[in-house]
Amino acid sequence: MPCGIFHIVWIGLKTGCEGDTLRAPLTHSAIEFGRLFVGPIDFAKRRPVRLGVVPDNLLERLALRFGILPPEAFESWFGIMLARTVMAATKLDIFEALAAGPLTADEVAGRCGTHPRATEKLLNALASLGCLRVKGERYVMRRSLGPWVLKDGKYSFRDQILLHYLEWRWWEHCEEYVQTGTPLRVHQTMTDEDWAVYQRGMRSGLEMPARWVARHLPLLRTARHMLDIGGSHGYFSVAICRRYPQLGSTVLDLPEAIRHAAPLLAKEGMGGRIVHRAGNTLTDDLGTDAYDLVFLASVVHHFDEATNRKLMGRIARALRPGGVVAIWEPVRQDRAGKIRQIGGLLDLFFGFFSEAGTWAGAEVAGWCREAGLEAQKPRSPRMMPDLALHIGRKPA
Repeated sequence: MPCGIFHIVWIGLKTGCEGDTLRAPLTHSAIEFGRLFVGPIDFAKRRPVRLGVVPDNLLERLALRFGILPPEAFESWFGIMLARTVMAATKLDIFEALAAGPLTADEVAGRCGTHPRATEKLLNALASLGCLRVKGERYVMRRSLGPWVLKDGKYSFRDQILLHYLEWRWWEHCEEYVQTGTPLRVHQTMTDEDWAVYQRGMRSGLEMPARWVARHLPLLRTARHMLDIGGSHGYFSVAICRRYPQLGSTVLDLPEAIRHAAPLLAKEGMGGRIVHRAGNTLTDDLGTDAYDLVFLASVVHHFDEATNRKLMGRIARALRPGGVVAIWEPVRQDRAGKIRQIGGLLDLFFGFFSEAGTWAGAEVAGWCREAGLEAQKPRSPRMMPDLALHIGRKPA
């Protein structure tokens, strides 16, 4: 799943994070990203993360309050600059150069093989975003940023940021999609190099959501067999199998995906417990009474409703009695309520990216019930209310 919007949210944010710890309270506080911000986050009311403009003084606050300055114009213009600045710094290894300690612009340029004067401009732009601090002639990377942007960072999003270059190209199709309704269907057109970037990007930064999913699966301890549909890099299977030591998983995906996903899975050291199976989810035989868990992460937004209904019927047959299907997906926004920023943008992106877009919880539950499964109430992480884990259980 290309989730650039989710991932760029975390890069360079002034969250009060030091390493793994999020200092409380964040309730009713803005999280600044230079002059763009993400927030507010109210954990009690589950307010969503969003990008926006934060005023620096009373005059700017009044201008925004009374519509004198349209925030959408600033967001569209400066948002592009912001994203491309972080992307460039990542691609050119600026953050990697600063990981060892403070450097001057000339020293950074020397290590990265870039133009000194142009490098200084990029460093100043990063400082304006809060990614760096300036100490005399030297630039210092914020300590809390390293785990997210460095190659070996604990929660590294580096490959996800590099995937944005591919997504940037896909966004150029947006206007044509709105005019004609014809999606890109990128899985049918990507080059081998695109697949490599895509697989690394999708794996990047999944540690926290994958572990959350593993913790919240209503899976019996006796479960032994899992099918991970469209699981490519296999990291959701890794997180789930680590939590359930007796469980093994088969990751079903396209041959083009597995070619570049297999090395990523091999790095996890799971041996024969998690294996790839090349095939096509829509045409391969999924078996009968074969699995205790069928898992799909960011898969159903690629398919239209008729295809998802048919797929759910085949999944129901593949589940053993008491088995579970778990679907991890962005949630379609309800027009009767407030359309949240991230959910609304992802629905548009997935619409022109592949086939359908996001789905509402009621729609997913309907597919489960039609297939004879017992649909449970979906659950969402407190900090990611636009993502949901949908559960259907086969009667014992």
